[in-house]
Amino acid sequence: MQKIVKKMTFNYSPNFGLKKREKSKIKYLIYHYTGMKNDKLAIRKLTNSYSNVSCHYYISAKGELIKMVPDLYVAWHAGKSNWGNHNSLNQNSIGIEISNPGHKLGYRKYSNKQIKCLIEISKYLIKKYKINKKNILGHSDIAPLRKVDPGEKFPWKHLYNKKIGIWYKSNSKKFKSLRGKISETNLNKFIDCLKKIGYCTKHTNLYELKKIIKIFQMRFRPELIDGKLDLESYEIAKSLTNIK
Repeated sequence: MQKIVKKMTFNYSPNFGLKKREKSKIKYLIYHYTGMKNDKLAIRKLTNSYSNVSCHYYISAKGELIKMVPDLYVAWHAGKSNWGNHNSLNQNSIGIEISNPGHKLGYRKYSNKQIKCLIEISKYLIKKYKINKKNILGHSDIAPLRKVDPGEKFPWKHLYNKKIGIWYKSNSKKFKSLRGKISETNLNKFIDCLKKIGYCTKHTNLYELKKIIKIFQMRFRPELIDGKLDLESYEIAKSLTNIK
């Protein structure tokens, strides 16, 4: 981590809460993509006092790390959000923006340099703030009705193999054979699994549930994102609830 700290540059954003928080308040790590054409535009927005958005760390298209808001101050990156018993996750999280044009502007694979940088800064923050592996999330996880970033090309499984975040245990061949219809009983069980994992399903109608299923699939089954609940998605969710 010393290597990345030495190379880290600073471009502070004015968009953060003035009240300093306790170190113990930091419980989440939230990943975002910028959804902007290039670094210049993204950084301009994140440092513009009229935009009301910011992040703690920014990873450029070249994989360079920029610090924008000190860790112990609340950056404005999560917006209206929920996970488990927490609402408005800005208060309890560190936000990392990764340069990527996003789904509306030509969504692309994250580069190896970006992911290497992300792994290094994530491991440092996880250790420093003792962040639980289940609390390493995407913006879409905490705001599934509004956001889709970091998207299906974000390498969650690779990060898990580097001891960052969670993944499920499965027999892949067996799971793929389960892409069939699901009973109403299992639908209710699936919703219960989502709640146990941390997703907010309160007062969710069928349209909203489909969006949440898509977000879940983007993260845990990116090869098939259709918003349809099948037994494979259910088994994946059930497996995730067993993580300690």
